[in-house]
Amino acid sequence: MVCQGFDVAARHVGKHEALADIVQAQGIGANESNIETQSSMATPTAAALSSPTCQFFTDLWSSRAHPIIFSPISKPTHFHSYSLTPNASLQKNHSSPTPTISSNSPLLVKAQASINGQTQPMVPPYNVLITGSTKGIGYALAKNFLVAGDNVIICSRSAERVESAVKSLREEYGERVWGTQCDVRKAEDVKNLVLFAQKNLGYIDIWINNAGSNAYSYKPLAEASDEDLIEVVSTNTLGLMICCREAIKMTLQQPRGGHIFNIDGAGSDGRPTPRFAAYGATKRSAVHLTKSLQAELKMQDVKNVVVHNLSPGMVTTDLLMSGATTKQAKFFINVLAEPAEVVADYLVPNIRSIPASGSWKPTYIRFLTGLKAYSQIFSRLAFGARRNRYVLED
Repeated sequence: MVCQGFDVAARHVGKHEALADIVQAQGIGANESNIETQSSMATPTAAALSSPTCQFFTDLWSSRAHPIIFSPISKPTHFHSYSLTPNASLQKNHSSPTPTISSNSPLLVKAQASINGQTQPMVPPYNVLITGSTKGIGYALAKNFLVAGDNVIICSRSAERVESAVKSLREEYGERVWGTQCDVRKAEDVKNLVLFAQKNLGYIDIWINNAGSNAYSYKPLAEASDEDLIEVVSTNTLGLMICCREAIKMTLQQPRGGHIFNIDGAGSDGRPTPRFAAYGATKRSAVHLTKSLQAELKMQDVKNVVVHNLSPGMVTTDLLMSGATTKQAKFFINVLAEPAEVVADYLVPNIRSIPASGSWKPTYIRFLTGLKAYSQIFSRLAFGARRNRYVLED
């Protein structure tokens, strides 16, 4: 009924007809969750992928602003009670009077971690490495991990930006942050990044592949320069592959294993991204790469190294704001986008909860869900909320 209400509202707003396409094309349930394990991910229907949708999104989204995942998501996991049998196996209880323990109790978490092959518990503070982290969402993530008490390594192509960011963070959070120059497009740089991390921290618990680029270019592919295409593909595809390779090699050598997070972007769900087609293609391939790496680790029976997906939603970075060139783009930036600090405030606790729980299941963490987007759009259409938050629409 909620979705039907949005559908009706959308159809009566003439200047935003595209919204009706979204409501029709996407199956969003009231039980949509921001966090899901990869094994329960739903696949978008053919109708959703083929519907005429979202020109406004593709006109405005940049390397840190990307399609909301509107595919149906499984209902939140219900906690079951478990009993410990004489042979120490765990059994789900239905109506048994046997004494039970909660599925999120320390005892069960420890037992599950042991079964999953975790040889050394991951207890905070965590050692965190974030690529592309001297500005934007990467920098905001670094700050939040530091606030939580973790140790953080940041990096960027620019040695000057790294030096400035480290100085600023240390003034506020102390000596728990290190930085080094790293161009993810260059294998030698990424290998040196690993050595830098091992020298300063010994190991990495959480590796976040945040570095990305759309070359600040919004134009049809036929008009894109060689330099722009090389920049986008070498950073978002080759760079991501190199980082994943080195991160996996590093964490495989660690007794405590590690968690690797790949950030998604526009096109990651298969929807078209006109005016930055190359970027969308690389982000679609990033999700495929994550799934392939998950499958490879499973085939190798690796239980304490996991690759996850991370979706920050629409973040008000320079890249996003540079795409605010149309009326629809301005509308949706004001309605759906959030500052990097707000996004990081949500993402970091959820990222940290994974190693803290002892879970080794691939996970997809989303800041901006379909239900949240519907709610904010409806509030705007019905009550005028969020008008001119970041850019003037009139």
